[in-house]
Amino acid sequence: MPDTSAASQVLRRHAEHQYAEELAELKRQDTRPRPENWAMSPWAVLRYLMGGTLENGFDVSAKYIGDERLMEIAIATLATDRALLLYGVPGTAKSWVSEHLSAAVSGDSTLLIQGTAGTGEEQLRYGWNYAQLLANGPSEAALVPSPLMKAMRAGKIARIEELTRIPADVQDSLITVLSEKTLPIPELGGEVQATRGFSVIATANNRDKGVNELSAALKRRFNTVVLPVPASEDAEVSIVVKRVAELGAALQLPAEPPALKEVRRIVQIFRELRNGRTEDGRTQLKSPSGTLSTAEAISVINSGMALAGHFGDGVMGPRDVASGLLGAIVKDPVQDQVVWTEYLETVVKERADWKDLYRACREQS
Repeated sequence: MPDTSAASQVLRRHAEHQYAEELAELKRQDTRPRPENWAMSPWAVLRYLMGGTLENGFDVSAKYIGDERLMEIAIATLATDRALLLYGVPGTAKSWVSEHLSAAVSGDSTLLIQGTAGTGEEQLRYGWNYAQLLANGPSEAALVPSPLMKAMRAGKIARIEELTRIPADVQDSLITVLSEKTLPIPELGGEVQATRGFSVIATANNRDKGVNELSAALKRRFNTVVLPVPASEDAEVSIVVKRVAELGAALQLPAEPPALKEVRRIVQIFRELRNGRTEDGRTQLKSPSGTLSTAEAISVINSGMALAGHFGDGVMGPRDVASGLLGAIVKDPVQDQVVWTEYLETVVKERADWKDLYRACREQS
């Protein structure tokens, strides 16, 4: 009988639920000292993120494929009184790392504030139930706590996504919280003081339009860890293969996992256009306006799997990824179309084992 429980119907489970078995096993094996209110020690948090085999033979999957030292710095930051800022171009796993750090440290990754151009100060601090406010005036019952306030009270991690998308004056409302570990509530003549274990993980990038630079005062309250794009093609292919498999299973796509050849071709295309030269360094290329991140490569392949599974023979081929490639690369219909056409004619067409992909992309274009 198929599993029809509520949990099985969730499109995307939180990290603490999806990897509950790994977190539980790490806690059982963890004998190292842990900061107050942490679910596990910094060592166990690192093993959860980087993966590996425990002493009893239990395998922990890697959540982050990259420089282990960066994760050590991020975890050590959370063990101090400093907030953590994960910085990098789009698609470098900032949100992914933020979620898994929160799941491992606090056992709860849901205390999330999504930054946008419309994010107001009340979404960072607190709001009011206006029916209660009008009936009884300012009171604790009328107060609507933000995820940040809940994290302060519970001694957990609060996550702020896309901090630089938030207006500068709203950003600066964090300064008192991060420096004094206190959130004043002047309407009630009181404050919320942070419980041990509280910290903030923010993410930011400098590539989106509408970025609001952080003030010097706010920057000083964060320890910044820059997450780079994968250093090598092999590393990026590994990330894509792993995430495609996980997402394909979660979405129940009726297609076979893509052949490594197809994954490697897509990753190579993205890397070459992103870097402005072919992998062998012989040909200089124009770069499109988009970021062509690892996350977008994963999306292209998942789209191709959906096409192959629902409208093909279940095996993803060049025709299934051509439309996804076009959509990911051509963001500007004029400038990027020229870049993509030149790449097709000067690079893809000349590679003997890429003829099938060249024909599929030309048909799509």
